Amino acid sequence: MAEDIRASHSDPGSIEERRRAIIAECKRQEESCLYTSTTLYIWLRRVRRQKQFFVAAPIVIGGLAALSILQDRGWDWIVAILTLIASLFPALADALQFETSVDEISRLAAEFKALQDRFRRTANITALGDVRSSEDDLAELMDRMDIARSSSTTPPEWAFKEAQQKIEEGNYNFAVDQLHSGK
Repeated sequence: MAEDIRASHSDPGSIEERRRAIIAECKRQEESCLYTSTTLYIWLRRVRRQKQFFVAAPIVIGGLAALSILQDRGWDWIVAILTLIASLFPALADALQFETSVDEISRLAAEFKALQDRFRRTANITALGDVRSSEDDLAELMDRMDIARSSSTTPPEWAFKEAQQKIEEGNYNFAVDQLHSGK
């Protein structure tokens, strides 16, 4: 039978070291989730705008192609070009898989935001109680993190840079945290 090495740590110093390690790891993972979720939300806004463009553009271009003034002036070739361009948008949108991208990015952003909150809660509340329970919570959260990270969805670098700038500017700081820290 395997020995439970956690139960053998009855030294209060050792328990406090484990508590500090749990808190530090939770804060590290909380920060990682903040950067990841913010990056994904920024990227999601861009992908949604691109999707809207790919829906609206063929309608507008098709409307221009239908203007009788173009045909009246003998610009049939412009009508043909506009019609061709308008017909390409649905195929391009399908090839770029905007619907899949929006759904996947949205799901991952929400998952990383939820993980961020859970890591913060574990660091600030759960870890102050029973160390064994805190270790179990951290292990569960790390398993969820592994699942979230297993997706091959990779945000573009520009989205990370924008997220990094927003976070460093304090856009995601909570007023309640500043009150309690005296800042």
